[in-house]
Formats: sequence, structure tokens, C-alpha cells
Amino acid sequence: MEIKRNILLNPGPATTTDTVKMAQLVPDICPRETEFVKMMHKIRKDLVQVVHGDLEKYTSVLFCGSGTMIMDVCLNSLLPEGKKILIINNGAYSARAVEICEFYGLPMLELKFPVDQTPDLSIVDETLKDNQEIALVYATHNETGTGILNPIREIGALAHKHGAVFVADTIASYGMLPIDIEKDQIDFCMASAQKGLMAMTGLSFVVGNTALIQQSAQYPKRSYYCNLYLQYRFFEEKGEMHFTPPVQTIYALRQALDEYFAEGEEAKWKRHLSVFEEIHTGLKRLGFRDLIRRELQAGLVVAVQYPDDENWNFEQIHDYCYERGFTIYPGKIAEQNTFRLCALGAITPSDIQQFFAILEEGLRYYKIQIPVLYQ
Repeated sequence: MEIKRNILLNPGPATTTDTVKMAQLVPDICPRETEFVKMMHKIRKDLVQVVHGDLEKYTSVLFCGSGTMIMDVCLNSLLPEGKKILIINNGAYSARAVEICEFYGLPMLELKFPVDQTPDLSIVDETLKDNQEIALVYATHNETGTGILNPIREIGALAHKHGAVFVADTIASYGMLPIDIEKDQIDFCMASAQKGLMAMTGLSFVVGNTALIQQSAQYPKRSYYCNLYLQYRFFEEKGEMHFTPPVQTIYALRQALDEYFAEGEEAKWKRHLSVFEEIHTGLKRLGFRDLIRRELQAGLVVAVQYPDDENWNFEQIHDYCYERGFTIYPGKIAEQNTFRLCALGAITPSDIQQFFAILEEGLRYYKIQIPVLYQ
């Protein structure tokens, strides 16, 4: 089957391989069958092994839904009665965690930092010291609104120093940036299938400390569908999701995991970095500027400032590129006009070279100065 290949430079879903796409073409099956249950069991183990977790200590739990679903699950499920969450907020996705807490009415402290800077760890330490009721610390690893890399290992160490559980949003880093759940001081990390693993949308999951999941059975129940312990218990007792899973999407995830392990963690990360470097090479050639200092970037997302050119129109440039097989994405920073180019997915430096040839054509077509102009 011939499948048109689009290059997605947006921050997810990512460009997939044809073999992952084709893995969805399977005979119809009831997900309660033993064959499917065995596959789910193996997937749960593999998801833990991606972050080098000890299967005696850590487990994984899958849900139907996007990355925001698994953020919701962790935040509403892991807070004990009478305790507070500390949200370290320096971007659009940590801000979304704040919104989830506000929606549920969860007791919360928000530590807000500029979106172009990493959190001040001394302030995090002092806040934890002064607020002994904090039981859960939440931070985003790779803020894809900006591409900034947050120091999760150091944040996790501070959380543990003060007796709190650490939840890391690794939705935009899992399966790309090497993560060691133990060494990185993470109690719970989360992701969705369509990003680092380059599978299909519709599945998200948490990898976390089994004993803490079991302990959370005693915490207030704030959601029925999105409760971590209930889903974990059903997996343990039945080997299945509590409710009907997206069957074909799970077959795609199985194939994507096979391809992840075949490529290898280090080789895959090197490929993403080579794509990231090629993005920077192309931006530099055309004169575009980054929003975030290079040394703070995770190596996966570049937030690019709009040029100061009266002919610049992002939608026009987006459409020009899209019609030629390349997708770019607007920024997610309220006070800055940016677009993002991402090194996610099954793409290579040669794809990026082709993209910049198309982008340059588009700039010339719309009479935008090259190198692009900044005041």
C-alpha cells in the first residue's frame, strides 16, 4: 500500500513509519481474549523498561486518551487527603497542570517562573521547607511550548528531601531523551503513544512506583474513569483495561515499541539530536532567531521568533509548507509571536534539508526578506 509521507514538525503527533501504520490492519478481535491480554502484559513491561525501571518496583498503567488525560490521572489520583500539590510552572504545559488542579479544586501552590528560564532550585527548596503539607511535586521535563529542558533530577531530589512524591511530565521527552526513572529521582513519569514512541494517538500511560499506586487506593476518589488505582487494579486482576481499549492503536504501539528497541535508546536519541542540529543550521542560514538560549534547549523543540517583516504571515507560510508535505506549528507563548520546529518522529536530517528548501521558496514567494529581518 502506497502511503503519502508527510513530515510533521509540530510537537506531536509525530511522523510515523509505514510499518507502525500498517500494524493497525489486523483481524478484528475482542480485547478480552487471552491473546490480546498477553500482548498488553508485555507492553506494560516494555514501557517500564524504556525508562530502565526495575519491574519489582515500577509498573505501567495505560489509559485511552491524549497526554492531557494522563496529566489529569496523576494529579487527581495521587494527592492524599489534607495535602497540597506544588506545581513548578514555567510554560504552557505546566500551566495546564495548574488548570487541572483548579478544575478539581485540589489544594495547590504554584511556583511561577519565566517561560525562557529554568526554575530557581533554591526557591523550590525553600518553598518545600516552608510548606510541610506539600505531598506531591509536579514539573514538566521538556516544555514543548518553548523547547526548554527543566532539571527534573534536581527537582526530584528536592521533593524526596522534603518527603514529597515527584511526578514528572515526560510526555515530550519519554522515548527520545534517555530517562532513568530511579537515577532521575522520578516516582511517576507519563507519556502518550504518539510522541516519543512514534505510535498513534489515543493512548497515554504512566510509569510509576507500584507501592505508591497501591497506597493511593486510600486517597480521595476524584474521578471514576481517570483514577490511577482503579485502572491499575483492573490490569492486575484481569490483565485488561477497565473499559474498552483502542484495539488497533494498541497494535500500533506494540509495533512502535519493537522498532524503538530495534533502533536502540542511544541511536534514537542521536538521530533526534542530528535532526535538531539540522533545524538550527537551516534557521541560521535564513537568519531566524531562537526564543530560548541554546544551552537551555532540550534538543527536541525550537521556538522561533516571527521576523519583523511586513510581508510575514505565519498562516500563509504554514499553508505553503503544508501543501508540499511539511507541517509547522504556531507557538504557545501568550506574550511572544513564535512558531515551533520539532525533532520528533521518524524523520532524518535530509527531511529537514528538504523542508528548509521549501521554506525558503515560501519566503521568496511572499517577498519576505532573506536573511529575515529583526528590528
